[in-house]
Amino acid sequence: MFEDRVDAGRQLANALNQYRNQDVVVLALPRGGVAVAVEVANELGAPLDLIIVRKVGVPYQPELAMGAVIDGSHPIIVRNDDVFYSSGVSEEAFQRECAGELKEIERRRALYFGKKAPIDIAGRTVILVDDGIATGATARVAILGLQQRKPRKVILAVPVGANETMEALRHEVDQVVCLEEPAALEAIGFHYGDFSQLSDEEVMNALASTRSR
Repeated sequence: MFEDRVDAGRQLANALNQYRNQDVVVLALPRGGVAVAVEVANELGAPLDLIIVRKVGVPYQPELAMGAVIDGSHPIIVRNDDVFYSSGVSEEAFQRECAGELKEIERRRALYFGKKAPIDIAGRTVILVDDGIATGATARVAILGLQQRKPRKVILAVPVGANETMEALRHEVDQVVCLEEPAALEAIGFHYGDFSQLSDEEVMNALASTRSR
């Protein structure tokens, strides 16, 4: 169990020590992943940036991911078929939820980045960081988006992830670093003493503190 995201980030950075002062870029999944990624970036001496992905939740149970979306010139949608079909949600409703999440991505990109372009990751090693992984939908769509930007290597790094999900994700990236992999992950927050949500202002402050690297 981790005290909070800062503690989790420091422990994760220690597990990634081989990449210290190497040509790596740390990419955080906001909002929660940012607090973890800041510690990783600081410890490794690496630049920090964001990859903005949104979970597409079941309308009557928003925390249950039936998919995820990422923005770009060609938005990518990943669907968790098991959750989608068992939820009884129609295709029309699913697409409507996706459209709403893409609008939220546009809002966050304008807020976090303004007119500043994301860091170029072509030919570089990328460490993708989140505060935890349950179904893996958000991570999968982030990985697909990263592959379009042609990094040399993609490392998925999280403090905690469901064992079955992490095993599946190991086939989609070059390396997975996960500190805790419970067989039955009831909730990511159960592995943290403090799992309070981050505000947009906290995300922006975190970026400002590391982006000068």
